[in-house]
Amino acid sequence: MTMTLIQGNFRIVKTAPDGDSIRFYPQNPELWKKLQTPVSTNRSGGAQLRLDAIDALETHYRPKMGSIGIQHQPAEFADAAASELLKFLGFQNVTRGSNQVITAAEPEEVPGFILTRFADTYGRAVAFVFKGDSEQEDGSSIYLEKSLLKKSANYHLLAKGLVYPTFYSKLYPDIRKQLIAVTEKARTDKKGLWSSDKTNKGFLLEELETITDKVVILPKLFRRLLDYLAINDGSVALDGFINFLESKKDKVIILPDSHVTGFDFVVKVDGQNIKLTVQPEDLVFMEK
Repeated sequence: MTMTLIQGNFRIVKTAPDGDSIRFYPQNPELWKKLQTPVSTNRSGGAQLRLDAIDALETHYRPKMGSIGIQHQPAEFADAAASELLKFLGFQNVTRGSNQVITAAEPEEVPGFILTRFADTYGRAVAFVFKGDSEQEDGSSIYLEKSLLKKSANYHLLAKGLVYPTFYSKLYPDIRKQLIAVTEKARTDKKGLWSSDKTNKGFLLEELETITDKVVILPKLFRRLLDYLAINDGSVALDGFINFLESKKDKVIILPDSHVTGFDFVVKVDGQNIKLTVQPEDLVFMEK
């Protein structure tokens, strides 16, 4: 998997990084232009990253409609993923204020590099993230082989069981296979969130706090549930949830049969019980 190497620094003060996103400042902002799709940058050339192939529990998610406001998933694992990412990159003594915004950290920036090819629809560079300095030339095309992949924050967080695998169709199959293997080991060992995960076992939705404070589920499912509840006039009834999911038109490929369908096809609702019928690593989402 050939990607563009970009050397730079991670800065977190006055930002709110979680377990799968962080602000990155390249040494040479012109390298953003090498990507297939444009990156949204600030006046200093910094950009928000989305860590490829993983999804951390939400620490601050706001539905696009409705009046629910900012919500989160169970803090134990949402906060653990965010903290582990910062620790992995070299930050210490991190202090957060309101809305998860970091007010202090030591040091204020750390060196690192990323491997990336494109930005998502929000202008975030989709990347594999590494600490320290690269031995390869800044801006060079790098093949992401197994030994290098294992040094990434993406792989590290999956191995710790602190994030879910969430694959999109632009991720190369050989990389996906390596990430599936480390995911399955973390699940077997009941590491991190896998000791509490209810995504495939299912759960009973009794109130909003069921998904914000009690059950650990795939963040993609959490976000869609929260978006639905936000427009459900204060009710948690799931009668219309499948129709709502169908309207979102989230297309997925179900592995290993390469069955292309909608996300609604792999979600089962029985009264107030809900579950995903396919393991997260057996789904490949289509980019919008």
